[in-house]
Amino acid sequence: MVTFGSFIRNKRQEAGYPNLTEFAKLLGISPAYWSRVENDKEKPPTDELIKKAAEILKMNADELFIEAERLPPDMQERAKIETVVRLYRDLPKTKK
Repeated sequence: MVTFGSFIRNKRQEAGYPNLTEFAKLLGISPAYWSRVENDKEKPPTDELIKKAAEILKMNADELFIEAERLPPDMQERAKIETVVRLYRDLPKTKK
């Protein structure tokens, strides 16, 4: 199983940011905090940081929210969670 930390570290490096300090600076946070995130010593960061990281890495933010095991902010309203759960339950077992 790939953790959020290892996933985001790989994406950062693939995107051409080998230097964690530079990437943290672009996010506006301390390199020490981002290092703890990438080493899974912290939970996945806030929704805003996930969206900002996705923007910098030029990737779909939904992919990062999936790795963070969290719904994207626009789907976190109760009515939308209910819809997501019902749609998931209605999927054929082969697609889960």
